[in-house]
Amino acid sequence: MSKKKIAILGSTGSIGKTLLKIIEKDKKNFDIVLLTANKDHKTLFKQAKKFNVKNLIITNENNFKILKQNTKNININIFKSFDNLKKILNKKIDYTMSSIIGIEGLIPTYEIIKYTKSIAIANKETIVCGWSIINEELKKYKTNFIPVDSEHFSLWYGLNKLDYKTVEKIYLTASGGPFYNEPLKNFKNISIKKALNHPNWKMGKKISIDSATMINKVYEVIEAKNIFQIPYHKIKILIHPKSYIHCLIKFNNGLTKIIAHDTTMKIPIFNTLYNKYNEYIKSDPIDIIKLNKLNLHNVDLKKYPMVNILKILPKKNSLFETVIVSANDTLVKLFLDKKIRFVDLYNHLIKFVNRKEFIKYKNKSPKNVEDIVELNNYVRSKILKTVYKTENVK
Repeated sequence: MSKKKIAILGSTGSIGKTLLKIIEKDKKNFDIVLLTANKDHKTLFKQAKKFNVKNLIITNENNFKILKQNTKNININIFKSFDNLKKILNKKIDYTMSSIIGIEGLIPTYEIIKYTKSIAIANKETIVCGWSIINEELKKYKTNFIPVDSEHFSLWYGLNKLDYKTVEKIYLTASGGPFYNEPLKNFKNISIKKALNHPNWKMGKKISIDSATMINKVYEVIEAKNIFQIPYHKIKILIHPKSYIHCLIKFNNGLTKIIAHDTTMKIPIFNTLYNKYNEYIKSDPIDIIKLNKLNLHNVDLKKYPMVNILKILPKKNSLFETVIVSANDTLVKLFLDKKIRFVDLYNHLIKFVNRKEFIKYKNKSPKNVEDIVELNNYVRSKILKTVYKTENVK
């Protein structure tokens, strides 16, 4: 059997690193043809040497120059943009992992679909903001899609080969983050350090803050609606502090599926890579104690007001989702830069997205990825001027 050709977009992040650890144990079956990063040229170069990768993309101009200089006597092709995909991938590869963080991951994900037989997408913004465009591209090039987020992978696995119309309700679980037991009176004084201290998952700063506010669950509801064509009224969030159950699916016939796995992204990532093969992954035995103490309950909207955003979302994929994502991204940066308080994240966001100039985007669908990128840049600029004087923002 020939080696499966693989590309990893965002290989220096946590998802990319986890995937490479999985591949390392099975090198004989995989040929990594492309790795990409934004700034981390040192890690990217180490990965290339370790896995004998001949093509690298690094999008930061300065780091591209450094990497180019460091590899001038080595047989590695260094590129600084995804415009070179056609040159790198002259025919369809077997599998792509798309794990670039933020809106920046949208265009690379869109561009590589035509060059890959299967794509695993871990980039939330791609599915939240650009699903209608991405889905068209997937169909056009007959590219198989698998979601990577633990909740959506669990839904994908639980609904495999089933008609989505048989679903009565789906439940996505949320740990409650670092503030599950925090009294509401303390929220005005929440520190950055405390907001980043997730009890179950080790994540980057941005996603850790999104988990603390629970806007990440708002995104996940949008993703579930988009991917599985299930209307919002059939999707509910449940707090589950242990993060052992990742979704519940209740069917019209009265049956309910509960998908559980260890609190590690290794399991969904492994299964996106080996989804058609009966491969073994070492995992913990079923945790009876956790199953006996699931502690599932409804979201406290006073503690997690971001979840209220679900009430103002349009039924169909629109540019309004880009407004929400872009505004939140900018506010999170302001919080991490100590420019606003934790409680300001929701207050500023809800006021901003309800302005007349942005409400109109509920009725506008993105026609191409450029629409999303342009709106993202506009929203970021606007919110900086609205919330904090631009000249004082680093």
